[in-house]
Amino acid sequence: MNTGKTVFAQLQEHLPLHQFRQCVKRYSGNHKVQSFTCLDQYLCLFFAQLTYRESLRDITTCLLGMQNKLYHMGIRGTIARSTLADANEKRDWRIYQDFAHVLIHHARKLYCKDSFGATLNETVYALDSTTIDLCLSLFPWAKFRTQKGAVKMHTLLDLRGNIPSFIAITDGKVHNVNILDMLIIEPGSFYIMDRGYIDFERLFHIQESHGFFVIRGKTNLSFRRQYSYAIDKSTGVQCDQSIKLAGLKSAKNYPEKIRRIKYTDQETGQHYVFLTNNFTLSAQVIAELYKCRWQIELFFKWIKQHLRIKVFYGTSENAVKTQIWTAISVYVLIALVKKRMNLNITLYTFLQILSVSVFEKVDILQLVTNSAGMAEDTYISNQLNLFDL
Repeated sequence: MNTGKTVFAQLQEHLPLHQFRQCVKRYSGNHKVQSFTCLDQYLCLFFAQLTYRESLRDITTCLLGMQNKLYHMGIRGTIARSTLADANEKRDWRIYQDFAHVLIHHARKLYCKDSFGATLNETVYALDSTTIDLCLSLFPWAKFRTQKGAVKMHTLLDLRGNIPSFIAITDGKVHNVNILDMLIIEPGSFYIMDRGYIDFERLFHIQESHGFFVIRGKTNLSFRRQYSYAIDKSTGVQCDQSIKLAGLKSAKNYPEKIRRIKYTDQETGQHYVFLTNNFTLSAQVIAELYKCRWQIELFFKWIKQHLRIKVFYGTSENAVKTQIWTAISVYVLIALVKKRMNLNITLYTFLQILSVSVFEKVDILQLVTNSAGMAEDTYISNQLNLFDL
């Protein structure tokens, strides 16, 4: 039992602080720092994400209101608005990026055997990006359009557990397809993408790396049919073909055959065309894999609604990236704690319970047991059911 520890302190027990210190040391984060360390900064931002704080003054006012509990929360430094602002501006954001990847590594090991909606033993990833709008006058470095600023969060989501395995934060001008150059392709894994990622030279790299892609085809695709496979139209599959690209440039960039599947969703009546380099799975399974790509859309919607990545505590590139990576690490930590404690509640419900209980001295498991039933009854989800695991 943790009756003597606050909920916030209990969450910290799941943080690999030794590895956090390694991340700080890697970038000399505490160089010439006397009182407000990188850990103090991280815990303040962790608290802000967990309790939905809107500004630096909001963060410091709430923490100073609980001055007698700060030491037991792990915050040792002197808290001030200017101190936290300076830390966000100057402390290298890569510290929190690397630590988020540490948490991701731990979480993926816990979720690696979870199901995700398709019967498949291989690892399946969904790749997509979301745009975070910024005011260009306040964030002049985040150029997107003539009068609009933005950053993009490119994410490769492991569909087993919905844990991001790769994230890149770029300005809004970076095209999605360029992110394929940054990925390390895992042999045997599936990469599910929408048609914005069609670049046959990069797709052929996935093929040569012994990975599999499933991507939605464009309507103007030029190709020659080589063979048509037998299909059952009652499943929604309209055709299953082996093709070769006929465009001069595309044929040069992807000289091998590709599988083309035309599918009609029986619920909506919408037509889809999929391209894949996998010739083993049935056409129905390929269609189901692409349908699972919707989970990354729900992931983006969830973090934008429930974490603080739309209103920022600083205007510099360093401050923005620090806040986004802290938000990601909080998301992964909450998912990690939920799995370790085997909690049978949604991630949304767990986060809501924690947000109003961080200063309470009660065991998390007891807190969830007392609160979850009522919370589940009052929360109705029309679409955000991604975390109902």
